[in-house]
Amino acid sequence: MATMSRRGVLGTGALAGAAALATSVAGRADAATGGARVSEETKSLEELYAAARREDGELVIYAGGDTPDQQDGTKQAFLAQFPDIKLTLVVDYSKYHDVRVDNQLATGTLVPDVVQLQTLQDFTRWKSLGVLRPYKPAGFAKLYPAFRDPDGAWIATSVVAFSYMYDDSLGAGGPASPRDLVDPRWKGAIASSYPHDDDAVLYLYKLYTQAYGWEWVRRLAAQNVQFGRGTPTPVVAVASKQKLIGIGGFGSLTGPLVPGVRWVAPDRHPFMAWGHRAAILAGAKHPAAAKLYLNWQLSTPVQQAAFDGWSVRTDVTPAGGLKPIWQYPNAHLDGFPRFMADRAEVERWKQTFALYFGEVQGAPTPGWLGLHPGS
Repeated sequence: MATMSRRGVLGTGALAGAAALATSVAGRADAATGGARVSEETKSLEELYAAARREDGELVIYAGGDTPDQQDGTKQAFLAQFPDIKLTLVVDYSKYHDVRVDNQLATGTLVPDVVQLQTLQDFTRWKSLGVLRPYKPAGFAKLYPAFRDPDGAWIATSVVAFSYMYDDSLGAGGPASPRDLVDPRWKGAIASSYPHDDDAVLYLYKLYTQAYGWEWVRRLAAQNVQFGRGTPTPVVAVASKQKLIGIGGFGSLTGPLVPGVRWVAPDRHPFMAWGHRAAILAGAKHPAAAKLYLNWQLSTPVQQAAFDGWSVRTDVTPAGGLKPIWQYPNAHLDGFPRFMADRAEVERWKQTFALYFGEVQGAPTPGWLGLHPGS
């Protein structure tokens, strides 16, 4: 993520404005729920779809991601089931979406109904400001406890994991663990997303550093790693045969997401995973459609089709013989939310890796979307 802190980007004036608006928005959210404890949704998807059509059939989602088309599969699947909904799904780095929402709240120009982001700390902060609408979709009680806010302020809709990967043609000759990435035979053969540009990749590199030491980082920096913006860059580099190894990208242990790329997470060696959070904003213009979307995301068929085999639900068996993600201690599932909450620590790690690997170069891969995309 960018080296400037969120508070520096947003500014004290915007924060004050957001806080003031939160008082009004929180009142509307409280009125919408009757000021009572939120119960789990009992309506069917068809009933929720009918309510969304009556509302006006529109839905705007701000989703964290690296490329404009990264959520096209989600959009197509949703519209295949609910074709009468006009869905606008805007993909950008989560670190830009969160401050974009803050600024929209501060200026009374809120665009999205749903936020679906990697910046886990924002959901805790937004809940404290009262700008999230408490809601518990069907299946809420079946979520792994760390994947839900007890009051329904947010839920995790999917499990995302980052690790390293290599060209499948290497077979058993590929690096057996992250420790082996500094082997001289891989010099010039590695691509990675910048750890100081994306906080999830940053956390992965932090885990590697804590496991193998700063000497490992020094040796990796001498490997002539090809760094790029956006977490798909290492996957693309390996799939296109530009490089043999990639670091800091998503994948699956159930089989290759991209032909020819083997994603690995060896036992007793670190990788990282998290529950990707989503929430309805209290000022959402299309709350019925937003509820439909969250219920659809948590539905059993959608969870069973998770791209990496892991579900956020405790009653959905992972694909491919995997264990539930919370049964992998080397995934550090609980560590990432704590890391994201300590912004001073995040900044220290970012700046330190910049000293080893150089400053982040290149334009953001989703493009420059401005203040009000999707409006």
